[in-house]
Amino acid sequence: MTAFDAIAVGRRVLATEAQALGLMADGLGEAFMAAVETIFTAKGRVVLTGVGKSGHVGRKIAATLASTGTPAMFVHANEASHGDLGMIGVDDVVLALSKSGEVKELTDVIHYAKRFGVPLLAMTASAGSALGKAADILLLLPDAPEATDGVNAPTTSTTLQIALGDALAVAVLERRGFTADDFRIYHPGGKLGAMLRTVADIMHGEEDLPLVGPHTPMPQALLVMTEKRFGCVGVQDQAGQLAGLITDGDLRRHMDGLLGLTAEQVMTAKPRAIGPDMLAAEALRLMNQWRITVMFVVQDGKPVGILHIHDLLRAGVV
Repeated sequence: MTAFDAIAVGRRVLATEAQALGLMADGLGEAFMAAVETIFTAKGRVVLTGVGKSGHVGRKIAATLASTGTPAMFVHANEASHGDLGMIGVDDVVLALSKSGEVKELTDVIHYAKRFGVPLLAMTASAGSALGKAADILLLLPDAPEATDGVNAPTTSTTLQIALGDALAVAVLERRGFTADDFRIYHPGGKLGAMLRTVADIMHGEEDLPLVGPHTPMPQALLVMTEKRFGCVGVQDQAGQLAGLITDGDLRRHMDGLLGLTAEQVMTAKPRAIGPDMLAAEALRLMNQWRITVMFVVQDGKPVGILHIHDLLRAGVV
């Protein structure tokens, strides 16, 4: 196959699936709204089930729901018939996936849901199938061709299932008022977790703060600056507020007679500072914008921590 042929096939596949996604978007209606509300109000979990490619998609949807604040799990339809039906509780919601809706492995799950009054949501392309007829809420996939040419392999249908699962997860997320802080709880690791950490998660605490009073002689202030090793020293007034900051630049500007001065005479007043609840990614943006490498963290004007740009880099916030 030539490069040109490969590109043509790729474009055909993407165009076919994109057209099907457009059809599904245009067809969303009351059933989708009902599915979102059923999932939102459920006291238990959303239990995804299916076999084959639909099963793989079900695992993905379960993971997406769980990571966005909706308790979810996947139960393989085959395993359900051999004891795993006990994992489905009366407070749960079942979301079964099957393009044809006639997968025999789903029979026991359907009967179980009906017997115990567990809401059954179906994601299928056939409203007249066994699954489609049994569903309390039918999420009907559009009648769109698979992207394969002459081979009916699951392509367009699985793309539609994944996209519809994402639509459900995001709609429930927004219905719940799920925030970035909530998302951070479910993603403590990796790049995404690092970007969602707050300054308080990364900063050095009060015991590490380089602080002196406004009337502290500069020889003593320099000792504190050297001991704490942040390359700066904060000046705290009698009320405990951060009144100023002394950096290498301030030292150079007051080189003549420096050791005879006080911290108040050398400091830069009203220095930039950040709050502990700020996202670490936002703190990094501000440091880059202001071209500084260290910032005090204040709460109600009082220093509660200090953050160096190296702390952000070590935490993976880049």
